[in-house]
Amino acid sequence: MQDKFIKTVIAATASMFAVAPAQAEQGDLLVRLRAIMVAPQETHSHVMPLGDGSRVKVSNDVVPELDFTYMWTNNIGTELILATSKHNISGFGAETTTARRLGKLASTYALPPTLILQYHFNPDGAFRPYVGAGVNYTIFYSRKPSKALEAAVGDTDVKLKNSFGYALQGGFDIPVGKRSFVNVDVKFIDMDSKARLTTAGAGVLRVNSHIDPVVVGIGYGLRF
Repeated sequence: MQDKFIKTVIAATASMFAVAPAQAEQGDLLVRLRAIMVAPQETHSHVMPLGDGSRVKVSNDVVPELDFTYMWTNNIGTELILATSKHNISGFGAETTTARRLGKLASTYALPPTLILQYHFNPDGAFRPYVGAGVNYTIFYSRKPSKALEAAVGDTDVKLKNSFGYALQGGFDIPVGKRSFVNVDVKFIDMDSKARLTTAGAGVLRVNSHIDPVVVGIGYGLRF
């Protein structure tokens, strides 16, 4: 699925480099709608207090993203990114581990508003690359245990600690009209959480997670 998504990004932008640019200027507001793939690059501690090597993994998701960039100068802008994605939390490890046998343990939505300061290298050109760095605050909501987990250990309450971290970004815009452009964007988000599953039959299960997603997107934008 990831390979197909990346090929779509390349195919959609390869034919657009010859389009005449419309200059981006100080005071412009750039509004983009992107399709993004959120791909966690996670590492996790063992599920405690289980002593059998049980770990967890977090699934990818493809969702829409809306962002707004205000250009303070011709080169410097601030971008606010809004999106939400759903992720399954599943057990893995050796086939004999408890988490692996249970499979899907829980699901959650992540709402990660992100504010990034950008530098645009070529704001009046036909190819406009930029880089950025900023901060992210991720809110985990609609947390639910899986049916398999509750069937095995009874009623379960799922809690995940919200995350605050940094964000890095790189991308480019290509004009396709006076005020319209296409966009390709890649972000890395520093995202950590502590998960706590309070079960009726197995006590309290805990795991520390470094989720750290890479977010790859392609979109269409308008300049106001």
